[in-house]
Amino acid sequence: MTHREQLREEIESKLRRHYGCELAEAGRVELFRACALVLRDRLAARAVREQERRERTHARQVHYLSLEFLMGRSFLNNAFNLGMLEDMKEVLAAAGVSLNDLLEAEPDAGLGNGGLGRLAACYLDAMATLGLAATGYSIRYEHGLFKQLIVEGQQIELPDSWLDVGDVWLLPRMDEVREVRYGGHVIEEWKYGYMQPRLEGYTPVLAVPYDMLIGGYGTENVCTLRLWSAKSPVELDLNLFSRGEYLKALEQHAMAEVISKILYPDDKHIEGKSLRLKQQYFFVSATVQDIIAKHKELHGTLENFADCHVIQINDTHPAMVIPELMRIFMDEEYMSWDDAWAIVTRCVAYTNHTILPEALEQWPQSLFENNLPRIWAILHEINERFCRELWQKYPGDFLRISRMAILADGQVRMANLSVAAGFRVNGVSALHSEILRKRTFRDYAELWPDKFTNVTNGIAHRRWLCECNPALTELLTECIGDGFLTDPAAFLDFAKYADDASVRERLAKIKHANKERLAKFLRTTGHVVDIDAMFDVQVKRLHEYKRQLLNVLRILDLYLRIKDNPGGDFQPRVFLFGAKAFPGYYMAKQIIRLINSVAAFIDADPAVSRFIRVVFMENYRVTLAEKIMPAAELSEQISTAGKEASGTGNMKFMMNGALTVGTLDGANVEMCEAVGEDNMFIFGLRADEVGAYKERYSPSKLYASDPSIRAVLDLIEHGFGDGVSYHDIVQSLLVGANPDEYLLLADFHSYVDAQSRVDAVYRDPARWNRMSALNIAGSGRFCADRAVGEYARNIWRVL
Repeated sequence: MTHREQLREEIESKLRRHYGCELAEAGRVELFRACALVLRDRLAARAVREQERRERTHARQVHYLSLEFLMGRSFLNNAFNLGMLEDMKEVLAAAGVSLNDLLEAEPDAGLGNGGLGRLAACYLDAMATLGLAATGYSIRYEHGLFKQLIVEGQQIELPDSWLDVGDVWLLPRMDEVREVRYGGHVIEEWKYGYMQPRLEGYTPVLAVPYDMLIGGYGTENVCTLRLWSAKSPVELDLNLFSRGEYLKALEQHAMAEVISKILYPDDKHIEGKSLRLKQQYFFVSATVQDIIAKHKELHGTLENFADCHVIQINDTHPAMVIPELMRIFMDEEYMSWDDAWAIVTRCVAYTNHTILPEALEQWPQSLFENNLPRIWAILHEINERFCRELWQKYPGDFLRISRMAILADGQVRMANLSVAAGFRVNGVSALHSEILRKRTFRDYAELWPDKFTNVTNGIAHRRWLCECNPALTELLTECIGDGFLTDPAAFLDFAKYADDASVRERLAKIKHANKERLAKFLRTTGHVVDIDAMFDVQVKRLHEYKRQLLNVLRILDLYLRIKDNPGGDFQPRVFLFGAKAFPGYYMAKQIIRLINSVAAFIDADPAVSRFIRVVFMENYRVTLAEKIMPAAELSEQISTAGKEASGTGNMKFMMNGALTVGTLDGANVEMCEAVGEDNMFIFGLRADEVGAYKERYSPSKLYASDPSIRAVLDLIEHGFGDGVSYHDIVQSLLVGANPDEYLLLADFHSYVDAQSRVDAVYRDPARWNRMSALNIAGSGRFCADRAVGEYARNIWRVL
C-alpha cells in the first residue's frame, strides 16, 4: 500500500468512526476534522516516543510560559512539518476536494493579541524543530480575543468561538487536573519542626489540561502546548436549586469558569483587574504544580530541580511563577526559604517585551491580599529581604532602593519581581535591550551587569514563507537549494541573484500573482483594488505609538497634493490597514473610525481615487496575515523610535520581499544592518534624539508655522462629510498635558520625504526588485530557529 493509499484509508476510517459517513458524503467540516485527526494521531505517536526519550535521557526541560499563544490555523503547518502536505493535497484532489477550500473550515486559534502571542507560537515551532524538550503553557480561552466587525466605520467586538471546530487539535488530559486556590485566610502552625502555613476558607478552581501537539520540521520531535481550562469542582448546588434559587445555585460554577472565558478582560475597573490577576495565577499555579509533580515522579527529589528545568516567562504576565514556586517548595515540600530561593533564582528567566509603562504590570496590593493571601505574604517577604540586600549595597540611597523595590506605594511591581528573581533578563532586539540596560532597568543592570542579554525576535520562516508563499519558496529552492528550510544562514546565498535580470523578473511575477490572490479575497469583502498600484501595508495592533495615525496624515497630505495638482503624475497606491483596538482603548478605536472615514471620503472623489485607495481590512488575524504578507510591496514600520521593542511583522514582510519604510526602532535597526540603509527607506528621529527633542517640542507652534501640517489637521478637524467629528484626535496632537506624545508631527515631513523616495524607486522596477531580492537574502537572521538557538545556548543551556 502506498503512502497516499494508506492516508486515504485513515481518513475514511475517521469519517466512518466519528461521523458515520463515507468520503464522498462528508461535509467540509466533517472532512476537515477527519483529516485533522489523522494528523493529530501522527503527532501523538511521535509525542509518546519523545516523552520516553526525555524520561530516558533526563534531558533538561524548557517550560515557556505565556499568557498569549497566537497559533492561527494548525492544519497546513502540521501537514507541512510532518511531510504529508503533498500527499494530503493529492488524496483530497482525487476525492474532488481542494485543500484550500478545506482549510477554510478551520477557525484561527486566536489565543493572543499580536506580536507577543505570535512570537510564542513561532518559538514552539522552532523548539520542536531544534529537538528541544520544551512545553508551552497558557490558558484555553473559550473565546480568545474577539472577532472584529466594522459597522459604519466603527469597531464592534463579537465573541470569537474557535473551539467549535478548533478543539480537534486538543487532547484532554483528565488524569492531570490540578487545583488552584483563591481567597481564604492563612493559618500558621508548626509541624515537623517547620512553620507550616495552611490556607483555609479558600475557593477551589480546577485546572483541566488540554494539549496541543506541535511537530518539528525534518525531525521526529514534538513539543506540547498545554492549555488550562477553568472548571468548578462543584457543578451545581442542589440544595439551592431545589429551593428555586437557580442563578445562585450556578454562581460558583460560573465564577470559576469565567477565568478561562476570554483573553484580556478590560481592567479599567476593579473587577477586571481582579479577573486578570486570577487568570495569571490560575495558569501559573497549575503549571508549577504540574512541573513539580512530574519531576518528583521521575526523580524522587527536588534537589536537582534547577538542573532539570528552566522556566521562561514571556513578559510579566507569568511572573507569579516566582512566589508560587516558593510557596510549593516551602509549604508543601518543607524547604527553608534560602534553599527554595536558590532553586527559583537558578531556573526562572525573564523576557521583557516592552518599555511602555502601562505594560510593565503593577497590581494593587489589596488584590493580592484579598485573592491570594499566601502569595501576598511571600511577595512581602521577597521584598523585605531584597530591600535589606539593597540597603547593604547602597546604604542611605533611598531613591535607588525605592525604584528597585518590588512593593511600593501600595503596588506590586511585576517587572521588578521578574528582574530581581530571574537569572537572565533579555530584551527582544539590540536597541530594546540597550534601552532596558541604560534606562528601564538601569539600577538592576548596574547591580547585576551579567544578568542582562539580548535575543532578537524571529519568525517561523517555514510558515511565513514556505507555507504562505510557495512560489517564492520554489524560486529560492531553484537558486540556492532547500538548505534554508533548516539553516537560516543559507538565505544569504540569494544575494548574488539580486543582479540577475531573470530572477528579478520572476520576483515581479510572483509578487503580482500574490497581489491578485489578495485582491480576489478583498473582493469577497466588498473592496475592489487595482493590482497594478503599489500595495502599501500597515497591519499590526492598533496603538498610538505604532502611529497608524501618521500614515493617515500622510495619505491626507497626498490627497491635498492631488487636489492642488489634478494633472500631476502620482504613483497609484492601495493603502491597506489591518488592526484590532482593545475594546476599552478609545483613541485607538477613533483612529480606526478615522481610517474608514478617510477611505469613504477618497472613494467618493474620482479625481483622487484613481491614485489612492484606502482599505481597512476587517478582523485582522493570522490567517489574513498569511494572505497579506506575500502580496505586500511596502511595509510600514513607523513607530516612534524607542517605543517598539522589536516587531515581527517587519520580518515577515521582509522575508516575502516587501521593502520597509520605517524609523530606526526595534528590529528595524538590525534589518538595516543586514541589508544596508540604501535598501530601506529610513526616516525620523532616532531613539537617542527623542528625549532631547521633546524638551523643546511645541506641536502647536509647528501647526501655526507649517502650512502642510495645518492643512492636514484642519481637514481632519473639518471632517469628511459623514457627520463624525475628529476634534479629539486633533486636540490630542496639539494641546493637553503631553500633546503629540508620539511625535507624529515632528516626524511628518521626514516621513513624507521618505515616501517620495519610495515612489521614485517603485518607478524603476529593476531597482525595486533588486532591493527586494537583497531584503529576502538578509532576512535569514530573523528566523525563529536562530532566535531559539540563542535562547537554548546562552540562557537555557540545552544545546
